[in-house]
Amino acid sequence: MAAYITVADVDATLGPDWTTEDKKSRAVLMANTWLDERVRPNIRPVPTPIIQAGAEVAREAAQGNLYAAQGREVTATSVKAGSVATTKSFTEGSKAITAGESFALSLIRPWASSGQIKMVRG
Repeated sequence: MAAYITVADVDATLGPDWTTEDKKSRAVLMANTWLDERVRPNIRPVPTPIIQAGAEVAREAAQGNLYAAQGREVTATSVKAGSVATTKSFTEGSKAITAGESFALSLIRPWASSGQIKMVRG
């Protein structure tokens, strides 16, 4: 796993009070794991938007909002006016995304991994 951010990076970006000292190392580890899944490898030096994204995700991790239990994405909704009834269908395995994650995804878009391997024939 690549290390995109450090506790010092997050402290410098968000200020030292973004979470308690006992949560910082784990939150940064989770943020680096999150970034590692989404950013192309071997980006050095790490661009400022990726550091900002990592800080946003670290804050979410410290609050327990990252890698939490899976949420649900609605795929269908039914409403009945008489006797008031409602039905919702959810995508299996879907997960709610936090505002911090959404912002971070926007920040890292230029460096996002496509999940594809480029092959060149010689």
